[in-house]
Amino acid sequence: MKQSITILILLFISVSYSQTNTLKFEDHMTSPKANLSQVSWIAGHWKGEAFGGITEEIWSPPLGDSMMFSFKLVNDGKVIFYELGGIRQVDDTLIFQLKHFGNDFKGWEEKDETVDAKLIKIDSNGAYFDQFTFERISDTEINIYVVIEENGQTEEVKFNYKKTNDF
Repeated sequence: MKQSITILILLFISVSYSQTNTLKFEDHMTSPKANLSQVSWIAGHWKGEAFGGITEEIWSPPLGDSMMFSFKLVNDGKVIFYELGGIRQVDDTLIFQLKHFGNDFKGWEEKDETVDAKLIKIDSNGAYFDQFTFERISDTEINIYVVIEENGQTEEVKFNYKKTNDF
């Protein structure tokens, strides 16, 4: 009986782990050909909830070989942190890049450093970058999945966003 329960627990863990929504870019991989028109559906003003607060992302439409975005997390009426970045057209593929900033706009990364995520896979409803996934649910809803590493622990976090007309 104990052995059956152990097997079921291990099976559950392996099935749960294999159902992640993000992919990891491995050394042997190359990014597929892609262009910004394939991810133009990300453009818009998006709001959601995560980390006990309100999240907001604003994405520009493609212009000048890039789409730029801003992100902020607000808890108890106060900004916790910001992100600035974008998806850039580089040669025949895309790269997702960002920088983090505290609520005082002091950068987390060094001056010339960015968090870079290479494109792994793209289809009509999703763009899979290294440990970041953009998933189109509808014209007014998207999910963004992010792998967060902290204190040696790795967790995939889902951000569900609804498009707003707040401008």
